[in-house]
Amino acid sequence: MFTDAGGGRVASRIRAGVLAALAITVLGVPIGLLWVALAPRTTYQMAGGKALLADPETQTLIAADGWFAVVTAAMGLLCGVAAYVLAGRLGELGLLVGTAVGAVAAAVVAWRLGHFFGLGAYHHALRAGADGTLVRAPLALHALGVVLAWPLTAAVVFGLLEALDVAGREKRRRLAAGDPGRGGAGQPYQVGGGQFDLEATPTGRDVDRRES
Repeated sequence: MFTDAGGGRVASRIRAGVLAALAITVLGVPIGLLWVALAPRTTYQMAGGKALLADPETQTLIAADGWFAVVTAAMGLLCGVAAYVLAGRLGELGLLVGTAVGAVAAAVVAWRLGHFFGLGAYHHALRAGADGTLVRAPLALHALGVVLAWPLTAAVVFGLLEALDVAGREKRRRLAAGDPGRGGAGQPYQVGGGQFDLEATPTGRDVDRRES
């Protein structure tokens, strides 16, 4: 009986983690489209059969990474909160692992989908473009570490909410037990069936009134 119940709980947590991973992975599609809509694309100029930056001082390359980090971190925040809310009923470990795995997969989907838009037209321009032709490159990530913004944000948010919840439960437990969590002079303590006040004890003298 106990083994069956334990196995059922494990299976339920695994199922919750798998469903969370799949659901979050699907979110990579709209996030990739949002990245395409928000991030600027870099313009190149054809010269000698090669594509050169039209503006060597352009910030669009950094901006593409920045926008990706912003939109995926925002989704990580939402996923972390959602996982925490559902963890009480579906199990913490399964949801946390599923959320992290799904967030990594979703970030990769968003990255590759965003890069796909405009890729065909860009390659065609490279093949057929005359010198001086301006072409817009598809979005790309130059700092691949931003792919981890989604899972890391989700895990950190989940951990912070869980820590706050644990601290709140511990505080309520102490208050329910009559322990305010403070100590020091003036606090009564039980000694030999009665109360003993630390502040009432004379200092600097022993029981025979002799100097210490």
